Amino acid sequence: MPVKVSVVVPVYNPGPYIEDCIASVLRQSLPSDEYEVIFVDDGSSDETPARLDAVAAEHPHVHVIHQEPSGWSGKPRNVGIAASKGEFVMFVDNDDFLGDEALERMYNYGVENEADLIIGKMAGKGRPVPVELFRRNHPRATVENAPLMDSLTPHKMLRRSFLDRIGLRFPEGRRRLEDHVFVAEAYLRASNISVLSDYVCYYHLKRDDASNAGFQRFDPVGYFANLREALDVVERYTEPGHRRDLMFRRWLRSEMGERLRGNRFVKLPDDYRRELFDEIHKVIAERMGPSVFVLLEPAHRVVTELAGAGRYEDVLAVAEWEAAIAPSTAAQSVTWDGDALKIEFSAEYAVGGAPKTYPADTSGTEPEGPAATAAEAIARLERGTAARFARARVDLMMRERETHAQFFQPVEITRETLPVEGEPDRVRLVVKATAAVNPATAASGTPLPPGLWDAFVRLTIGGWTREHRLFPVSKDPLPALPVPGVVGGHRVLPYWTVKNNFALDVDQAGKRLGFGEFRPEDFTVAGDRLRAVLPFHVTGDVKAAVRLTGPKPAAEVLEVPATLSPAEGGGAVLDAPLPVRSLQQGGWRLALCLVADAAEPRFFTLPLVVRNSPEGLKVAKPAPKKAKAAAAPRPKARPGVARRLARKLPLPVRRALVRALGRGRKPARQEGK
Repeated sequence: MPVKVSVVVPVYNPGPYIEDCIASVLRQSLPSDEYEVIFVDDGSSDETPARLDAVAAEHPHVHVIHQEPSGWSGKPRNVGIAASKGEFVMFVDNDDFLGDEALERMYNYGVENEADLIIGKMAGKGRPVPVELFRRNHPRATVENAPLMDSLTPHKMLRRSFLDRIGLRFPEGRRRLEDHVFVAEAYLRASNISVLSDYVCYYHLKRDDASNAGFQRFDPVGYFANLREALDVVERYTEPGHRRDLMFRRWLRSEMGERLRGNRFVKLPDDYRRELFDEIHKVIAERMGPSVFVLLEPAHRVVTELAGAGRYEDVLAVAEWEAAIAPSTAAQSVTWDGDALKIEFSAEYAVGGAPKTYPADTSGTEPEGPAATAAEAIARLERGTAARFARARVDLMMRERETHAQFFQPVEITRETLPVEGEPDRVRLVVKATAAVNPATAASGTPLPPGLWDAFVRLTIGGWTREHRLFPVSKDPLPALPVPGVVGGHRVLPYWTVKNNFALDVDQAGKRLGFGEFRPEDFTVAGDRLRAVLPFHVTGDVKAAVRLTGPKPAAEVLEVPATLSPAEGGGAVLDAPLPVRSLQQGGWRLALCLVADAAEPRFFTLPLVVRNSPEGLKVAKPAPKKAKAAAAPRPKARPGVARRLARKLPLPVRRALVRALGRGRKPARQEGK
């Protein structure tokens, strides 16, 4: 078979962090004879070279190239391109990993849309990833119609003939932003770009030791010299105008403005902070004009205009003021509405736990150029934010706790400008929302996979875009949540975490479903039918199952089909036939499976039995276990040799020994966040 995709992985001393990457490229759904994996070892000095050679020896479609260290990822990627045989080339970093169907889905999507470049949905654990770009699929994306510039990392799939036709390769050597230079040119010269958003293709992980290349502090002079090369690429392939300004806006906002804001700037060491500011000032003064500034939201525009004017102290003052601002969310109610959870909540920004306020009067024209003082800059920022409140957005995202895969949920919003008591010239800006989370379609049209899913609110007002967990409006006592649901073939439990965050448990919960609390009177036996009203939400008939385990010693097991149907007034009616003729006399332990046609049906044992007696069938408590005879008291054990010797040690030495031994104990497992 011709090779469809070549996966190129630059490798340098990843240690154990490469194992997830290796595992993910080996378990791809694309047949192994239709893709290849090329690990380019860039002079690793750990055990990785031998590990890769062993993998390649076992898997014919895996290849390893060893070379002298080059200093960065550019050369290994270029070496991988040169060695590739695939129709497309996919770039993966050695400490990240792919979704199991990533190559197959991205390849098919690219071929379907005749794309030169395909971007797959990303998830980041401890690392930021684009969010707005993956709201929906973009079969024909451009800089103008999609936020492509949010994603300038190389973790994409590109057509090999496209790379060769335009001669596109990565800058080499020890340098920063080689991916920005490469990707910016690819965006501008590709015949078509496709964005696949309905499946998480790429997982970015932050190492426990935070040694990912992107987390290392950089030299500002070299960094912004490399950034200028990316700006040069844009100027080379665009004419002055809106397209160029849109691309420049990304670097002005993210690589410059964001680095000067809030705690990110305030918490830097003073000498490094000043050096960083000086280099940003130079780039803004050299390359950014009014047509780029006007595209920014107030929070970015105020700061970057001050930086362009060289106003370090004012930028620092604005950053210190902004550092105290944080999003605030409050869930008013959570109820079942058909197959969906209806979640009503509000969101706004706060300062020190109190709602943030803004000028009530936003009339007048926006002045040109930087503000005269830091106080005026802050006033402009607040006024501009209030004036643009009609563009404020709020989203609800469900994020899986382990992988951080996340999906937008449908939301309807209203924006409210509320008066501030005692301050007639100030107002609050509050966004109220109603989200619909249908577990059967919440993952871009497919069911939420099993896992723990946390609710995050993403609030955008005037240049502030922040994410925040969804809290209840009142925490004492916690608001009641709806009963668990059986939706889309999954068990779904809404719950408050130990930190009072809203979350969904999909197919994980056991004890929290409440099976241990059922009583005999909850069930009835009429003839050969077992019936009960259970505290679960269903909207139609659901295939369930009942398991009966007979008394010992034989402990025969019988399973019968059952049905869960909506009950009047709420809950689900369980109806199951009982195999009367097969039930010997005695107590048969009762277990229930809520989703009989699940890939792995799970039965939950109830503290009940179905008892067959001459009087007929009935549901009862199991017979109490016979108490065991009390064992003779064991003689008190004498201390061991080690303990007797330890008693002879000085007290400080004994305490130090206890502390040292205690460090090896495993920590207790925590339930949730």
